[in-house]
Amino acid sequence: MACQLPSDRNLPLSRISHADIAREVVNSGIVASISGATIWRWLNADAIKPWQYRSWIFPRDPNFCEKASRVLDLYQGIWNGKRLGPNDYVLSADEKTSIQARNRNGRHLRPAPGQCQRIEFEYERAGAVAYMAAWDVRRAKVFGICTKSTGIESYHRLVDLVMRQEPYRSADRVFWITDNGSSHRGQTSVMRMTQWYPNAIQVHTPVHAS
Repeated sequence: MACQLPSDRNLPLSRISHADIAREVVNSGIVASISGATIWRWLNADAIKPWQYRSWIFPRDPNFCEKASRVLDLYQGIWNGKRLGPNDYVLSADEKTSIQARNRNGRHLRPAPGQCQRIEFEYERAGAVAYMAAWDVRRAKVFGICTKSTGIESYHRLVDLVMRQEPYRSADRVFWITDNGSSHRGQTSVMRMTQWYPNAIQVHTPVHAS
């Protein structure tokens, strides 16, 4: 029963809880009585739990291992089998789209002893924005911008934000690790990055991979 679709028993679509299962087995005449806690203990003891799942991106890039290895090597400070130099840097960049921008209608109250910060509940909608960020994986430093939308120009702004300041401006190499999103897709993006900054090297993760 724990593996059945909720709709099969006219239960709420979101999930079947332990209490739901307990009620169903009693109503179905399987047992005279049982508690949700007992149901939980039985299910928790099972070696295989097919009622549990998580989202998964299945690798389908034919060169997955090769591309993934390059990225993992960079995170360990290695490129083409050689250690990165002290003037080499590694950045991981990505974007989050459609973030709701909200203007609060009242002021916030700061935290105080025995009192957490309080934020006004009511707000006005101010549209949606995108957040683009680059993380220096070896220095634990984050650079970010908010834009109206993603795209090549927005990505260019993020790259400019990083590459126009030290130590990246005068670095020997700055590796930019990105996915294959439309803002920085394919070999064209690799060449474009080099045109923007000759010391910048774009490195893609495998296609359809987290």
